[in-house]
Amino acid sequence: MNVTVRLFTTLREISGKRKTIMSFDNDSVTVMSVLRRLAQIFGKEFEDYLFDEEGIVRGHLSILINGKGVGRFEELETELNEGDQVAIVPPVGGG
Repeated sequence: MNVTVRLFTTLREISGKRKTIMSFDNDSVTVMSVLRRLAQIFGKEFEDYLFDEEGIVRGHLSILINGKGVGRFEELETELNEGDQVAIVPPVGGG
C-alpha cells in the first residue's frame, strides 16, 4: 500500500522534502504507524518535533487525511487506504 505524506515548514526543513510516498507491505496502516515510520526515516530531530517525551504526538501539530482533520489519540489509529494523503501541519501564526 502507498501513502503520500506532505510536510510543511520545520518538518520540510528537517527532512529536505515537501512530500514523500511511503510504501507498506501490509494493508493495515494507521496514521500513527506512518508518523513512527517517518521518525525512523528522518531521524531524531524529526522525531522530537513530532512526539513529546512520552511518545505522544505534540498538540501543536494538525494531522490531515485527504484534507480532513484527524483528532487526537484514538483517531491517530485511523486506518488508511491505498493512495491516501497525510499532511502534517504546524500551527499557523499571523499578525
